[in-house]
Amino acid sequence: MTTITWTTHSEEDTKQFAEKLGGLLQGGDVLTLEGDLGAGKTTFTKGLAKGLGVKRTVNSPTFTIIKEYMGRIPFYHMDVYRLEDSDEDLGFEEFFNGEGVTVVEWSQFIEDYLPEERLELTIEYVDDTSRKISITARSNHFEQVCKEMST
Repeated sequence: MTTITWTTHSEEDTKQFAEKLGGLLQGGDVLTLEGDLGAGKTTFTKGLAKGLGVKRTVNSPTFTIIKEYMGRIPFYHMDVYRLEDSDEDLGFEEFFNGEGVTVVEWSQFIEDYLPEERLELTIEYVDDTSRKISITARSNHFEQVCKEMST
């Protein structure tokens, strides 16, 4: 298991970093995205979506739990915060084992449903413009993705 950390210095820098990552992802990839409110999860997700070829405006699915977008492959953006203390299964495996890329915010609330092979991301607030992004690879595939991100 490898963890790599980067610091971005603006919203645009965060989006560009995420866009590069999006270009390396493939169908069936699952990413967890953690960070405090205002850390930049939605900004990151917008960049990731761009890297996946999504043309639509991306915003947080807070009230809908799951938003679907079409790019070069499907992109599923989940915000499962509202599922805290819930045992409801919304068919997560269909998304996780599907043809698209899935990003899950607040993933600790559905830990039992998450696949073992995933990319775990944490975004931390450094100052008004800078963020620390940590990525932990939980498979050989994601180890390779981390290597590509480092070049």
